[in-house]
Amino acid sequence: QVSLVESGGGLVQAGDSLRLSCAASGRSFSYYYMGWFRQAPGKEREFVAGITWSLGTTYYADSVKGRFTISRHNANNTVYLQMNSLKPEDMAVYYCAVKYGSSWLERYEYDDWGQGTQVTVSS
Repeated sequence: QVSLVESGGGLVQAGDSLRLSCAASGRSFSYYYMGWFRQAPGKEREFVAGITWSLGTTYYADSVKGRFTISRHNANNTVYLQMNSLKPEDMAVYYCAVKYGSSWLERYEYDDWGQGTQVTVSS
């Protein structure tokens, strides 16, 4: 099992930027995808962005395309989420996750999760 630790959350104003980080340890190189999900109060957890660990192929939820960028640093086993032009509706707990299988059809189904980091966006 991989241990995931998120950081970088905080309180920002609408229009501001924030960068989240997620450091992975244990079972290095065993996961195929890393991704970010979020959960707002009273809502289900939703997919935000994902990246294939080896090739760096990225994919995004429509709601964040053009504003958020996912990237990874293979040597540090770290994935990032650069969030620009933040909106109040982006406010949520953001979770880092990994997926061990390589199926593209199942790219939204992740296996292990971090504890989350809170992102608060004031209007």
